[in-house]
Amino acid sequence: MAEFNKDDYLNDLPDADDLTAAAGQAGPDAASADAPSADESAAAAGEPAETGESAESADGESAEDTLTPLGKAKQEAAEYLEALQRERAEFINYRNRAQKEQERFRQHGIIDVLSALLPALDDIDRIRQHSEMDDSFKAVAAKIDKAFEKFGVEKFGEQGEEFDPTRHEAILHKPDASAEKETVDTVVEAGYRIGERVIRAARVVVASPQA
Repeated sequence: MAEFNKDDYLNDLPDADDLTAAAGQAGPDAASADAPSADESAAAAGEPAETGESAESADGESAEDTLTPLGKAKQEAAEYLEALQRERAEFINYRNRAQKEQERFRQHGIIDVLSALLPALDDIDRIRQHSEMDDSFKAVAAKIDKAFEKFGVEKFGEQGEEFDPTRHEAILHKPDASAEKETVDTVVEAGYRIGERVIRAARVVVASPQA
């Protein structure tokens, strides 16, 4: 067994400075390994971490907040213009409907007056066909005709024209050897219409070809 030498044992012990340096290097590494992350700390404390949606919402709000006064004014002007255009379109539609209603009421009024005067107009036509009219009576009849023309009333029904069941009412069919097709032989009562609307069909005697 070797003899214990006190001096050799003391020389082999490490210096105090070496022990301090080794402890300093090991301290930060251990602290960083043991320290929890920010997300882990928030989760441990019960606080929810920020999501992408909340971040985007914050960005959108911040974008609106950062609009300049001129930008806000332009945005409001665009909204007002859109509302004005909608109101204008609604007004145009209302005006068109009102005009159509007025025209319809106007035509109904003319038809009512014409229907009431039809017997008198038929008498005037009979006088024209079968007797001489003095100048004063002719002037009155001409004024009546012009008054109805002013309101778009058209008189139709002439001898010799082709028979049209949509415009003529046949009160009698008369065979005619010279007729090649059905034609108006005699106008008993003239027809009246406004535009394409027939107020009264012309009542006529029809000349029909012989079979």
